[in-house]
Amino acid sequence: MPYRLLVIPGDGIGPEVVEAAMHVIRAAASRYGVEFEIKTGEAGDVALRKYGAAMPQDVLKLADAADVIFKGPIGESAYDVTSLIRMRYTLYANIRPVKNLPGVPAVKDIDCVFVRENVEDVYVGAEYKVGGVAIALKVITEQGTRRVARVARRYAEARRRKVTVVHKANVLRITDGFFRDVALEELKGLEVDQMYVDAAAMELVRNPARFDVVLTTNQYGDILTDLAAQVAGGIGLAPSGNIGDYKAMFEPVHGAAFDIAGRGVANPIATILSAALMFEWLGRRDAAEAIRRAVEKSLEAGIKTPDIGGRSSTIEVGKYIASIL
Repeated sequence: MPYRLLVIPGDGIGPEVVEAAMHVIRAAASRYGVEFEIKTGEAGDVALRKYGAAMPQDVLKLADAADVIFKGPIGESAYDVTSLIRMRYTLYANIRPVKNLPGVPAVKDIDCVFVRENVEDVYVGAEYKVGGVAIALKVITEQGTRRVARVARRYAEARRRKVTVVHKANVLRITDGFFRDVALEELKGLEVDQMYVDAAAMELVRNPARFDVVLTTNQYGDILTDLAAQVAGGIGLAPSGNIGDYKAMFEPVHGAAFDIAGRGVANPIATILSAALMFEWLGRRDAAEAIRRAVEKSLEAGIKTPDIGGRSSTIEVGKYIASIL
């Protein structure tokens, strides 16, 4: 049975980087015998203007039927698309690997994986305004913390068996304290340390080599992973996976970058490496590793976009990596 794949090109540079990545996905699928039934759906700012809804009902039905979703960045309607998908299918673990790549100038050497809780915290969207007071609820549950901590454990067991739990329990004693305590209990048997989020931000710049697997809450993970991506050489290189028990969505970390849309200069590597994460989630580590090797060979050959010192276009990079596969 082929995997049912829904592709959402997104906004801004989204269609460009997704097109480049699709060349790689098709090449990897062909080489490694992975079958896909591919559907495409419009969602985001463009869909909102055309259909009056950022996530039209027909696209939502395609998402319901899909095994996996591959998505480009979304513009101003990101909450109505990205967060909706995460919440609707309980994609509770956001996986963001950060690693230096050959030929890319970096701040420091870094090789770690962030496991970010993805459906709780202040990002549940429970905000209220009463008179002159605005309130946002921070939601942390035992079930949510245990399940994302188990994902962090799996990654740690495949790497160096080390997890850093990042929180701010010295101030948010109940919510962050609860996250910390449940996570530490779930991670027993591994090498585990903990760090306040502000100290973790500083340490990611000063000494990123101390981190291997980082487990943190939704909001902190959102911020720290952008910082870590820049340490590695830029957010245009940063992939991510949103993983649940039965469905997953893969997308680049970066935004829609409307200022460079349509110019053919957007870096597709984050999106292509997100495709590698997709194959890995499907149990095809062979295809995932082949994509990563092809990305490295492309960079070593100097086939890269202007943001990292190259002269190649978005689609040229995608096609070159596909040709290596």
